[in-house]
Amino acid sequence: MTPQTASAAFAERMRARETVVGYWSMLGSGVAAERLSRVGYDYVCVDAQHGFGGYNDMLHALTAIDGSPGCVGLVRVPENSATQIGRALDAGAVGVIVPLVDDAASARRAADACRYPPRGNRSYGPIRSTLGAHGATVDRDRDMLCLAMIETAPGLENVEEICQTQGIDGVYVGPSDLSLVLGARYPGDPLTSEVFEGALLRVLAAAADAGVAAGIHCASGEIAARRLQQGFTFASVASDIVHLEAAAAQHLKAARALDAP
Repeated sequence: MTPQTASAAFAERMRARETVVGYWSMLGSGVAAERLSRVGYDYVCVDAQHGFGGYNDMLHALTAIDGSPGCVGLVRVPENSATQIGRALDAGAVGVIVPLVDDAASARRAADACRYPPRGNRSYGPIRSTLGAHGATVDRDRDMLCLAMIETAPGLENVEEICQTQGIDGVYVGPSDLSLVLGARYPGDPLTSEVFEGALLRVLAAAADAGVAAGIHCASGEIAARRLQQGFTFASVASDIVHLEAAAAQHLKAARALDAP
């Protein structure tokens, strides 16, 4: 399956609200992204907001992911700007996760940045995402995804209108930031679990009413399974840097146990 065919199939699955599972990459390493894309996840999301790579690292990661059948590359862009969104899509991302979307106006700005005129204002150029593709911009508009993050107090308050915004294909919950704005002392604070779960139900209902996908970031595969059973369309699992540290610590503990009396 070519990257263009894979992107079309993935976008179609997401718009049909079929269940997909992805992984999160923060290391800024094309080698890591290549290995992760071959594990069996439906997508690998390159984090350009809080991750440690630059533009070339994102480009190399997306190129590596394209070599894995059945896996596509998404990018969480640093900000809701036409420049940042355009650069990620030009580099070959199948879709973008846009942070800090607070209302319908900011959702519309993100959606417009993802599509070519007359549907939006994305600039056209001889970029990587056109390699091997047919020429019609309408097809490229159709085969990519614009996903708005719900992670702020205004974003939650306006989630219904965000989901209803033309050109928004789905919403994505940032649980750490959302829990903090709901009064948590730290992400996962049990004292705010009830209000947090209520917020998730509101996001799910808003997405279902608008017929768009609802996604969420998860700290583990077990949590991802629970959220997908709850009704989320897609879930991202942890991140490479978190798992690298956890695996290294586990092996160190096992190695040192051999020296214990």
